[in-house]
Amino acid sequence: MANDDSDFLMLSGLKHFQFCRRRWALVHVEQQWEENTQTLEGHYMHERVHDNSFTEARGAVLLSRGMPVRSQALKLTGVCDMVELYKDEAGVLIQGRSGRWRLYPVEYKLGRPDGQGADALQLCAQAMCLEEMFVTDIPEGALYYGKTKRRQRVPLTEELRQKVTDSAAEMHRLMARGYTPKAKMGKACKSCSLVEICQPRLGKQVSASEYIRRAFHGEDDT
Repeated sequence: MANDDSDFLMLSGLKHFQFCRRRWALVHVEQQWEENTQTLEGHYMHERVHDNSFTEARGAVLLSRGMPVRSQALKLTGVCDMVELYKDEAGVLIQGRSGRWRLYPVEYKLGRPDGQGADALQLCAQAMCLEEMFVTDIPEGALYYGKTKRRQRVPLTEELRQKVTDSAAEMHRLMARGYTPKAKMGKACKSCSLVEICQPRLGKQVSASEYIRRAFHGEDDT
């Protein structure tokens, strides 16, 4: 079925995947999750942005919040924080609106620009979904960071698009295998909400679910 999303993955998982493949697998393969202050603040920020029933007009610009998106090619589905629509004769038709419109996705983040490119990867995937859905080209999007209160323009290059395609394909392979990569201890582990479940300092790596099972039954790894 064309609208059957049973084999689709969450687009938002791309950020987890770029941050740490094991973290992505813990959440999306093993269904493990823990909240910390950062994740709770992030949820609150996105709740303020998302409202899929709300479209605000600011002059010639429409602001569409919480727009659902999907890509058959990438097998990803998700929600755009914000899609700005600009009047443009070279744009696309939008149901319920007169004229043609150019789409410009904007992703909202709580903190500061990340050094791994995870935010740009997520934004690019959203744009690729929009391109497929509306049959258009989106050369650029933007990231807005809550800490700096600044918008950062992101060119959606061929290199970035290829990275989205490759990452999505690898995510699907890991999901099909039900495989969780081994942990690699790093600086980011300290702020990760899954550090207690992940146990990156363990010498022998097991899945989070197996670690919890052993702990519950009082088993050791010797």
